[in-house]
Amino acid sequence: MKKSALWLIGIVVVVIAAGFGIHAVTSQSKASGQSSTITIGSQGSDYDIWQHIAKSDEAKKAGLKINVKQITDGVQLNKATSAGNVDVNAFQSWSYYLTYNQQNPKQKLAALGTTYLEPLGLYSKKVKSVKQIPNGATIAIADNPSQAARGLLLLQKAGLITLNKDFGILGTIKDIKSNPKHLKFKQIDDTTGPRIINDVDAVLISNTVALEGDLHVLTDSIFHENVDQSTKDNINILATAAKNKNNKNYKKLVKLYHEPSIQKYIKDKYYGTKIEVSKPLSYFDN
Repeated sequence: MKKSALWLIGIVVVVIAAGFGIHAVTSQSKASGQSSTITIGSQGSDYDIWQHIAKSDEAKKAGLKINVKQITDGVQLNKATSAGNVDVNAFQSWSYYLTYNQQNPKQKLAALGTTYLEPLGLYSKKVKSVKQIPNGATIAIADNPSQAARGLLLLQKAGLITLNKDFGILGTIKDIKSNPKHLKFKQIDDTTGPRIINDVDAVLISNTVALEGDLHVLTDSIFHENVDQSTKDNINILATAAKNKNNKNYKKLVKLYHEPSIQKYIKDKYYGTKIEVSKPLSYFDN
């Protein structure tokens, strides 16, 4: 009886051990499978672009398996990235990234590389050039703080206003130092820009919204951003959790984005309005 009992106990131990072994192997395989696929969080047109990239031959050649997840709230997308629920995100500008890191010091992100500049444009149905904007004209500007600051910098670049020297990425109308044409500003929801273009002298519209309103920033605007040091904060980037900043596969995504065939697809689909920017991260330090 004792021998039989010991024999049975031995079988049970072996079965349990085997079970744990199988579970461990299964868990390890699952974890390995998860790590081989990069989850990219994105939104809007960037989501569409990365869906195309994920299915591309270039991604296969690079040995990258990509799953694209859509998260429409930028702050939540950044938090999901810092928490590891998303590996890399593709949606934000350099200034948005800096602001997020300042406001979330315990959940910081790291930039992997640059992608493009989507120019902000000044549009008008009443004048054909910046010089024709009359005294006392009304300019519609986004009520979103970061977009408003970006718009004011563009107006300064156009020679319409002068801003205080310490004007930052969240600067406001109150930071206007000189307004020689006595321009008036009407704050609006950025998405309504194309619909109110006839109601004001000029309106600042982001490129995504402009495209939705059948406006082409490079041909329809009377003034728009270009790639230079004054617009470096508006360049879009790929970002990941700070701990993953040296991940080699994540860095491959930057090179993948700039593949000629991928860029041709983006140029054709968005009419050349997503201007490719392939710069080292040190570009932002200048």
